[in-house]
Amino acid sequence: MDWVRRRAGSLLGLGLIGGLVWTTVVTLSMPGWYAPGEDCARKVGAVDAVPRTSWFPPSASCVSGDEVRQYMSTTRSVVLSVVGVLLLLLIAAGLILTVQRLTGAAGPIRTGDDLKRRRRSHLTFGALDMGVAFAFVTFLNAVAIVFGGLPGAILFILTALVGLSAFGTVLDRHMGPLPSSALESRRRGTVAGLATFGIVFAATAVSGQLPFFRFWAVPLSAIAYAAIAAAQWSRVVELATDRPAQR
Repeated sequence: MDWVRRRAGSLLGLGLIGGLVWTTVVTLSMPGWYAPGEDCARKVGAVDAVPRTSWFPPSASCVSGDEVRQYMSTTRSVVLSVVGVLLLLLIAAGLILTVQRLTGAAGPIRTGDDLKRRRRSHLTFGALDMGVAFAFVTFLNAVAIVFGGLPGAILFILTALVGLSAFGTVLDRHMGPLPSSALESRRRGTVAGLATFGIVFAATAVSGQLPFFRFWAVPLSAIAYAAIAAAQWSRVVELATDRPAQR
């Protein structure tokens, strides 16, 4: 069980990537949103048809008058339904195990020298790294919504939150505040990733440009992450200063 818990991130990542692929396959198995009537006419011979689709269970048909013609085969619908349920179970298990990793024993405390240089690197290179990561998130945002519709958008948000949290943890582990335990590093990285996404999402919503992120999200994410990391550094330094005074 401990091995499975340590692989929680990989398990969750596999489920989320599989979910994004699933939404793409379902979308491509339905009439296209740009010319559904033409797709119905080309595939099933229904003229002036109106598409009728469902995401779960996945299904698609073309309605022309009183005639209903099946666009997605029953076999494909059943297979996609089974795969969808399995992916949901995988994502749920991964989420539960990932949350459990944010609790428990803190572990040994890591210390380090030249903390000023470490902090400077974190606030500069860490912020630049987060900006690069958000460039990929912005690209994934467009792809997931165009090819996955509403389910793709939901999976994108979940994938972005998990991915940025994991990336924030990696940055914190390599450049984050010291002294610190592995558990504290995971928590700070998770908070930094979630907060950065939240700030960009809120700014995009206020500007009226949802559901698509714009390229200005990249520099905004870097600035937001630098501000969050600076606050976390200040808190750790303050706690480290107070501990000797309390002894």
